[in-house]
Amino acid sequence: MKGISVRRLLINMGNILLDPLVAIAFALIVGAAIIGALGGNVSAAYAALWHGAFGSIRSVSLTLLSATPLMFTAMAFAMANRCGMFNLGGEGQFYIGAILGAWAGFAVKGLPAFIHIPIVLIAGAVGGMIMGMIPAILKATRSVNEVIVCIMLNYIGTHITNYLVNSNGPLRRGSTLPATPMIEASARFPEMIPGTRLTAGFIVAGLCAVAFYVILWKTRTGYKIRAVGNNPMAAGCGGIKSARYVVLAMMLAGAFAGLGGAVEIAGVHGRFYSNFSPGYGFEGVAVSMLGNNHPFGIVLSALLFGALKTGAMSMQIRAGTNAELVKVLQALVIFFIAGKWSIMTLIEYRSRQSIKARPAPVVKGGEA
Repeated sequence: MKGISVRRLLINMGNILLDPLVAIAFALIVGAAIIGALGGNVSAAYAALWHGAFGSIRSVSLTLLSATPLMFTAMAFAMANRCGMFNLGGEGQFYIGAILGAWAGFAVKGLPAFIHIPIVLIAGAVGGMIMGMIPAILKATRSVNEVIVCIMLNYIGTHITNYLVNSNGPLRRGSTLPATPMIEASARFPEMIPGTRLTAGFIVAGLCAVAFYVILWKTRTGYKIRAVGNNPMAAGCGGIKSARYVVLAMMLAGAFAGLGGAVEIAGVHGRFYSNFSPGYGFEGVAVSMLGNNHPFGIVLSALLFGALKTGAMSMQIRAGTNAELVKVLQALVIFFIAGKWSIMTLIEYRSRQSIKARPAPVVKGGEA
């Protein structure tokens, strides 16, 4: 039995990695063609990209640091998507989690770190959970399209947090910047590698990926969430209340994004800044798609995107290649992943149409 389970695990891992690896390979090939067409040195550019992402301990730490928030927002999208929801509200959930985490970090004083840090994380998760619950309830009770609500909530989340830390904002409290005060030292994550910016936030992200897997594939609740996502009508016939699990999945999704915001404050910035996110919520969608909405794939996909971000500057300095090409590579990876899904959808549609177009069998003389 152990041999069978290990074999099954390896097969599943292979299936998870196959599509992303093919997409990455095609993206690198097309990227090489673009670099060559622009007169650049392809091997030097990619060598510099690799060195900038993994060439030293500092580079590796920056890659892990860049991957951390993407892991959270990708899990926020994947959790909802496993229940048939399209969560485009990760950015707003990330912001609300960050501002509440920062508030818990500077407003609560006199606690030891092993109590204060969990309070910061819980505050962030609750903030994101509330933001995720709003579109879910509207979807479950009024059939409101969650994509539209999530997009509007992104604006609400970012503008509310901007107001709170702008010149007359209640959370600015004398800061010279559009930001909250610095959080207490007891609310900061410790460094993982001395002399680098990498903190224990990456470990929290990894633990959340494990929790994601356990919830969805090792619990009854996770089974019901996936059942609703695969076929809500069949799930309803089986006695599963789809509306309940839609709300639960979106609350969990929001909690992941909000937790990511709190981790970013406690691990990187030490305070909340206005417009501090470069779009982690939206990048998380791409990371989740590349990782097939699976926690194992999401971790690897986030590391890839983190490596591309970290290596971009090195590629520009060492090889003279424009750092914006990294964004082109990211877009190409997403393009090839989306292209594969589009082709599969087209094939399925064509096969269904051909089945409908077949003439009905003719029954002769009472024969069955």
